[in-house]
Amino acid sequence: MMLSTAALSRRYGDHVALDGVDLAVPDGAVYGLVGPNGAGKTTLLAILAGLRRPSSGTISCGCPRRRVALLPDTPQFDPWLTGREVVALAWQLVAAPVPASRIDAVLQDMGLADAADRRVGGYSRGMLQRLGLAATVVGDPELLLLDEPASALDPAGRREVLDLIARLPATTLLSSHILADVQEVCDTVGILRAGRLLYQGPLDALLVGRAVPAYQVRLHEPVDRVAERLRTEPWVTAVEQDNGQSLRVGVRSLAEAELLLPRALAACDARVISLAPRAADLEDVFLELTS
Repeated sequence: MMLSTAALSRRYGDHVALDGVDLAVPDGAVYGLVGPNGAGKTTLLAILAGLRRPSSGTISCGCPRRRVALLPDTPQFDPWLTGREVVALAWQLVAAPVPASRIDAVLQDMGLADAADRRVGGYSRGMLQRLGLAATVVGDPELLLLDEPASALDPAGRREVLDLIARLPATTLLSSHILADVQEVCDTVGILRAGRLLYQGPLDALLVGRAVPAYQVRLHEPVDRVAERLRTEPWVTAVEQDNGQSLRVGVRSLAEAELLLPRALAACDARVISLAPRAADLEDVFLELTS
């Protein structure tokens, strides 16, 4: 196990930020930590990085402290430094001098090669986020702690950062409110609410059998009439209109819906564009566990 905690707690007066957290991050895993605002995610990462002290409990780490790197959710740098100088300084804080080629390669991976020699005071919020990740990974850490690593990026930037995280050899613990990102790159997940760990384990095991079975139905107009008709069926548990042409139809079982749903659509002369079972996703299960 690369990282684990036992009964880890943190209190601020009467407020309990973390309450007996038993974290277990396997060696080589990409572990996604999710939870509502105020769940304790940032507090937990700060304690694991050594920036705050727990009120009680223990932490066990499978690598030296100098091989642990943290990316805060809003990385900030001295504005007079260039991007290249920021990354070079980050390396010098943890290791011996590095060839310029290593710094160039990291900046290239982060999409900052063209801005490497500009002062970071002129960087955008997204550029600063990518620069923070470059400074975090340049020292080849064994354990990465990433707090909202893609939150400030546009879709193309998020895609690049997620691809990079998936390729990194380091064990990674990332906190994110973008559940689709967590589902895409993480193999292990922990769900935190009010300082307590509600679930921890493989993502696949969490998704299987937890969310309500449903079908996604895309239709030509009129959609409202079809939705009202489906709500009268005893085997339908819920009907939600996702957008102008799409319905999410919750059902008692997928096997039952395979037989009855096409009949019901035909009976109300629905003009079907597509019909498919809706796979459970992390957002479904997250809402189920935290509501």
